[in-house]
Amino acid sequence: MSDFARSSLQQALGSFVVPHTGRPLGGPGAAFELERRGTVWHVTIRLGYPLAGSGEALAEALRVHSAAALQGAPLEISIESSIVAHAVQHGLKPLPGAHNLIAVASGKGGVGKSTVAVNFALALKAEGAKVGLLDADIYGPSIPMMFNVGDQRPKSAGGQNFYPIEKYGVKLISIGFFLGEKAPVIWRGPMVMGAVRQFLKDTLWGSQDYLVVDLPPGTGDAQLTLAQQVSLDGAVIVTTPQDVALLDATRAIKMFRQVHCPILGVVENMSYFICPDCGERDEIFGYGGGERMAQSEGTHLLARIPVYPEVREAGDAGMPIVIAKPAHPSSEAFMELARRVVDASAE
Repeated sequence: MSDFARSSLQQALGSFVVPHTGRPLGGPGAAFELERRGTVWHVTIRLGYPLAGSGEALAEALRVHSAAALQGAPLEISIESSIVAHAVQHGLKPLPGAHNLIAVASGKGGVGKSTVAVNFALALKAEGAKVGLLDADIYGPSIPMMFNVGDQRPKSAGGQNFYPIEKYGVKLISIGFFLGEKAPVIWRGPMVMGAVRQFLKDTLWGSQDYLVVDLPPGTGDAQLTLAQQVSLDGAVIVTTPQDVALLDATRAIKMFRQVHCPILGVVENMSYFICPDCGERDEIFGYGGGERMAQSEGTHLLARIPVYPEVREAGDAGMPIVIAKPAHPSSEAFMELARRVVDASAE
């Protein structure tokens, strides 16, 4: 095969845009190597993020894109993932065992932040990552119910350390495991801060590619404790499209930036509703608010998550939609969210 053929194929591969990142192959987080093996071309793609659930689709799209340059020659594609740790906040150390720590936050309650955090964590797991989920919402823990493990208690590892609960392949910790799902937490701020610190540092997480932290609404003790204790890879801000939610979400973005935590992007939850009878789309909480806010704050709109009764039903039943119905439109939206977040955090 001539050098011209190699050069043409190299150019074709380099012009391929990775669908979920919008960036060309060979750019940040997606290196590739091309070699000839007899009559077969072989390309190795090395990703800085997990893509187990979408690797075949990516390979097929790449073959179609490169067909003209291949001139009928076969193309073998190998995809490798290497998830590395990122220390992004100056003066803070990464949490031992957690390569990447991602906060899921909101400015106000009622926007579905925990639903997003849970399904985001499960989507990361579905893509092949090792994932932990820390429920830092001390006053309103919902992780035990959404995973149907509220009756379980973490096992002691001796001293002050303990093991997380594991469900659906994700390691979990929550105040709900210690006090019970329905027990009120009547604590002042210092106790909340102490609990968050203990969950971070006394839980034996093992080695996790991603530790997702489901924060309480607002910009209070839990958020500050997290941002001041460990190096955060970034924050994902959840909002709904209406103005009152956007205003509070903007405050959350500004708070994280003040503590030098990168903003990975915005999730517009409850973005639209598809009528099951007529198929008509209705933006019941308004349209485009999340995108406008992301643009004004210089960040990305990561996903628009639709409203479906099945999402609520799955969460209430303790089997989140990504597990219960992987082919559901909401599950696909959460999978796309996971791909975009891990790509953004790998930059």
